[in-house]
Amino acid sequence: MMDCIFCKIARGDLGSLVYEDEQVVAFNDLNPKAPVHVLIVPKKHIEKLADIQDGDDACLAGHILVVANKIASDRGTAQDGYRVVVNNGPAAGQSVWHLHFHLLGGRELDWPPG
Repeated sequence: MMDCIFCKIARGDLGSLVYEDEQVVAFNDLNPKAPVHVLIVPKKHIEKLADIQDGDDACLAGHILVVANKIASDRGTAQDGYRVVVNNGPAAGQSVWHLHFHLLGGRELDWPPG
């Protein structure tokens, strides 16, 4: 999808990345909710979590969680704890229609969220 802001970032057209591999990119959230707030985005355009299919998409979702662990470790939040959040649809707060995972850490996170 050419007009998708996250597709543009994944192509390298916008923003600066904190992580990139052949499947995903990661970058700091422009409106952080915690000292560490990184968005992890697949390069493949998938609109929302509910659109993930068995097979390659399922492997991609697992890979994103591995990347989240790596970034949390690199940012020093793995030891104390961190949260990975995926908003699916408007009622959940999804505002960009490209699947993305929020990695949050660096402070005490309240429960329940939202």
